[in-house]
Amino acid sequence: MLKGAHILITGGAGFIGTALAARLADDNHIRVLDILRRNALSSAGLDRHPNIELVVGDVRDLTAVRRAVTGCEYIIHMASIAGVDTVLKNPVMTMEVSLEGTMNVLRAAHDCTGVKRVIDFSTSEVFGSYAFRVREADVTSLGAVGEARWTYAVSKLATEHLAHNYWKQFNLPTVAIRPFNIYGPGQVGEGAVHAFVVRALQGETLRIHNEGDQIRSWCYIDDIVEAILLAMQREGAVGESFNIGNPRSTVTIYQLAQLIVRLTESKSAIEFVDWDFPDVELRIPDVKKAEQILGFRAHVELEEGLLNTIEWYRRKLSGEA
Repeated sequence: MLKGAHILITGGAGFIGTALAARLADDNHIRVLDILRRNALSSAGLDRHPNIELVVGDVRDLTAVRRAVTGCEYIIHMASIAGVDTVLKNPVMTMEVSLEGTMNVLRAAHDCTGVKRVIDFSTSEVFGSYAFRVREADVTSLGAVGEARWTYAVSKLATEHLAHNYWKQFNLPTVAIRPFNIYGPGQVGEGAVHAFVVRALQGETLRIHNEGDQIRSWCYIDDIVEAILLAMQREGAVGESFNIGNPRSTVTIYQLAQLIVRLTESKSAIEFVDWDFPDVELRIPDVKKAEQILGFRAHVELEEGLLNTIEWYRRKLSGEA
């Protein structure tokens, strides 16, 4: 476990960044660079933690990024535009934040001394619409040019290449992580688990796209935090990309909705809604590389993770969390 380290998390006020900061803050100095479009950090009370320094700024601003990187040994670059609906409405900003933001982070890290690791957050969407037991070295296949649905994946794949090339050309110790459908307590913004749990607890209708036969593997927040910590410290991680997910927790979206209704003991109905936009139909990772190099294996099974998540949202909705 890291102690006494200086760590920058861009986009650190988001769901995953907040969980990582919570795990590290007691023993390390954490600097968070974020525009606070989503602010799970404040909701968790971590913006008042003595070891957390919140810097409100945009990764597209090179000056702000240089200031944030200064003095940091570990850089976890998570800042991005997330959520399918948000990406569809803001495709240009999506690409700008990914491309310009990652370029700025890598340039600033390269110009700094003492940087031990830069972890670039990519996405499982680099594998396109159909991804069954995909490995990191598999060919990535993205959607048609001009289709806004794929702008996030295209930009993330580009930044992944960029991060690896900074390692190859400049010896900047970079790692890329491809998260597969992360969920859990504290989630903010869009996401099927978030939406389904909140609606089920309030007795509202759960809406799923088309037949709900899209297949996803769900990874609990504690597991990906553990994977990040391993990627920060294992020497063999440098210059590699890693799928981080839990293939054992694989269900259709319809099955997920049914499971959440059952676990919440809700009377919510499930409604099928036509969705004509391109979507990811199948997404299941092969995680052997992360297991072999990082020693990572997801431990939280889907039902256990959902029960934890449901309990957190139940307290939040009642004003206790």
